[in-house]
Amino acid sequence: MTRDLAPAQFEQALKKGQVGPFYLFHGPNEFLVEKALEGLKEKLVPESARPFNLEVFYGGESDPSDIVSRARSVPFLAARRLIIVRRAEGFRSEALDRFNPYLENPAASTCLVFVCTKADFKKEPFRTIRSAGRAVQFEDLRESQVPEWIKRTAAELGLRMEHQSSVYLQEVTGNDTRDLYGELEKIRMRFGAKSVTIGEVKDTVARTRSFTVFELMDLISKRECGPALAALSRFLEEEDKKSGPLGFLGMLNRQIRLLLQTKDIIVRGGRKRDVEEMLGKSRFRADEYLSASKRWSIEELRNGLALLYETDGQLKSGSTPRLVLDNLLLCLCSRSGLG
Repeated sequence: MTRDLAPAQFEQALKKGQVGPFYLFHGPNEFLVEKALEGLKEKLVPESARPFNLEVFYGGESDPSDIVSRARSVPFLAARRLIIVRRAEGFRSEALDRFNPYLENPAASTCLVFVCTKADFKKEPFRTIRSAGRAVQFEDLRESQVPEWIKRTAAELGLRMEHQSSVYLQEVTGNDTRDLYGELEKIRMRFGAKSVTIGEVKDTVARTRSFTVFELMDLISKRECGPALAALSRFLEEEDKKSGPLGFLGMLNRQIRLLLQTKDIIVRGGRKRDVEEMLGKSRFRADEYLSASKRWSIEELRNGLALLYETDGQLKSGSTPRLVLDNLLLCLCSRSGLG
């Protein structure tokens, strides 16, 4: 079976001018999909020619015959046409099958792109595109993939990122590609095209965010409930109302797990170098984790993880995020709350 292309592979082919007559963009990462579509627009259709050569249709709303007719139209004032079919999963099977003849004999001057969150490859048009090697899968990045994505994307913006700078940006911003790209654009606007140090990354993030998760974690570690609650309030004001609370919980979960691993290493007689080895790409933060771990017992950290699991369930069941997270912080800050 032909493997789907990764976004980076598609981008490399695009840079070389290797553009196929049709594609299927599928997966949950909307930001990376839109970035790829913007790349196609810039490559194929000049801004001045887009009113005549760029069209967008929607599955379940547009007639496949109309889409095919437009795809076979001759470009006007440009070499190529770009046709984007969004929400392609919205077509019924019989409607989707009407694209089969076109896919067998596509117009050389048109690039037809189907976009959907989840593709059903039992349906022939999607199978045909995949077999042709033109299905591109836009999955959310795994945590281990993010630093390299940051470096590669920074390079596209004219920035040269040190490894530590990429890791730090991931740790304070999270794994969401849209948020990370926004931070990279802010860095470019402040410093221009250059090599970016970790200090410059920290300074930029500090100017755009009231606090980082590490600062909040430090407040929790010190059992400073009042400042921690105030920092949480600022976080909820700055972040997306829907994804922000769960994103914060995920970052906090990661920090407590790393603290637990650090504590376990020290209890077993390990040293700083063992903590650095455990942290891997975040090894430069070893001193911070060693210092913070002194304020917690292993039992408290384990109970903290259990509390995070309960909080996750409450948030996903529809409980009010502010009340749930306030209670979480009060329990984490209080030794009695983790007893």
